[in-house]
Amino acid sequence: MKLEDEIKQNKFKSEYQKLSVNILFTANWLEHHHGQHCKKHDITSEQFNILRILRGQYPKAATVNLLIERMLNKMSNASRLVEKLRKKGLVERETSQTDRRACDVMITKKGLSLLAEMDKSEREWTKLISHISENEAKHLNFMLDKLRK
Repeated sequence: MKLEDEIKQNKFKSEYQKLSVNILFTANWLEHHHGQHCKKHDITSEQFNILRILRGQYPKAATVNLLIERMLNKMSNASRLVEKLRKKGLVERETSQTDRRACDVMITKKGLSLLAEMDKSEREWTKLISHISENEAKHLNFMLDKLRK
């Protein structure tokens, strides 16, 4: 559906303004659907992001600072998210052996199992965007990367 129809606005000051609004609207749309996907597994999108980072680090631990650097949403409180995941048994948190001020965080077997389960339903999640071709997706990725330069 066209942006104008979605937000009931026919005019924009410029194509650049429309682009900005379209990117924000689309990001929120994707986040909503991704959040619904995560909710089925009793985690939030931000918690999912932390788990994916930790799976990428596995079997090594990650510091909270590394998590903050790599998180998609820089406004999220990584320490709070790690604590919630720890209470669910999805991560372990220990004081770093090399720096007593830092904490090492590692995904647990339960966390890895949850991500494996979520991976199985990834096709369902990607159906939202599968109506564009892989070539179009590649081009859109290129354009979004170019936009952030």
